[in-house]
Amino acid sequence: MPIQLKEENAGRTVAVYVSGKLVKEDYEQFVPEFDRLVGLYGKLRVLFDMTDFHGWTLGGVWEDTKFALHHFSNIEKLAMVGNTKWEEGMATFCKPFTKAKIKYFDHNAEAEARKWLEEP
Repeated sequence: MPIQLKEENAGRTVAVYVSGKLVKEDYEQFVPEFDRLVGLYGKLRVLFDMTDFHGWTLGGVWEDTKFALHHFSNIEKLAMVGNTKWEEGMATFCKPFTKAKIKYFDHNAEAEARKWLEEP
């Protein structure tokens, strides 16, 4: 599955692992599960791991845009973990689409990303 979601820290943190190229259908299970967690816990802290991510199809971009607009204020902190320059650039690109504090981490620094998410 190209999008995997894992609830951590009693729901306070959600780890989202993406791989391959995301298509519209990849969001059919992910979005309802994310909505459920927001309903249970309120604002979430998200670890977004893009280590084996290769982008989106046009339909995937549309679904991701709708997701971002719908959850504009539901994410408190967003730690983006990746291993390429374009993924690092996504951290800057995403800022207008969320109220979350966003920080990029290299895939070798996942422990640091998790620590940052736990800070107040």
